Amino acid sequence: MKRQKSFETSKPALYLVATPIGNLDEMTPRAVEILKQVDVIAAEDTRNTRKLLTHFDIHTHLIAHHKYNETASTKGLLELLGEGKSIALVSDAGYPLICDPGETISRSVIDAGYPLIPISGANAMLNALVASGLPTQPFLFYGFLNAHSKEQRKELQALREYPQTLIFYEAPHRIEKTLANMLDVLGDRKCCLARELTKLHEEFLRGNISEIRDVCETCRGEMVLVVAGYKKEDDVALDMPAIYARVDRYVKDGCSSKEAIKRVAGECGISKNELYKQYHEQLN
Repeated sequence: MKRQKSFETSKPALYLVATPIGNLDEMTPRAVEILKQVDVIAAEDTRNTRKLLTHFDIHTHLIAHHKYNETASTKGLLELLGEGKSIALVSDAGYPLICDPGETISRSVIDAGYPLIPISGANAMLNALVASGLPTQPFLFYGFLNAHSKEQRKELQALREYPQTLIFYEAPHRIEKTLANMLDVLGDRKCCLARELTKLHEEFLRGNISEIRDVCETCRGEMVLVVAGYKKEDDVALDMPAIYARVDRYVKDGCSSKEAIKRVAGECGISKNELYKQYHEQLN
């Protein structure tokens, strides 16, 4: 067991310093003070961090620590701690380690017996959650889904029956496809799309997945998706004969059965694949 008392140690430490996710006014006084006091700042992107340091008149030595040099950088940072120098780790925005580099050095610092100290600050995931209008606890933060649609659908299928509120990060060029996959796999659940958090164009889109999918094409900026968790009654309350009849009406109007099933699945908030299976089983 390792026991750490953060304010009762004389050892050099690694500080995990959260930085603003858009609005520089959200930088905390303690974070500024730590960045001024440490001997070295290890940054995901030194160019971005240098702008932050300039804004707050911080002149601490800056080095790079990112996913491409993480192994070598971790070794160097441990050597600095061994020399008695304290270090602050920062990412481009928000908390280090949350979909950002830092896990390797954090584990190594703990294993080596040095303090690992978090410095509070902004976090896009939590901002989106508390403003989503959805249950805030329990929740499950997943981060980024796989960019490939087939693998993404597998991930969503594995999450389908989790009762927790689900939180994802997503890029604007993938948001429409991701929402389409969610609609198909998870059903038409309540959802909140939060974008450009803390920035001038901050926006929250709250509604069903299908509603947000229909208007997200023009949305830009960094995004967080908050999705309602699974409820068992969502599955048992379906009037399947009425759903099959709706598919039949679309087919009668000229749709292929595949297209009709896709449309009805979206309208009813159920899995397209499951409806396809059940619809054709009841025809036999």
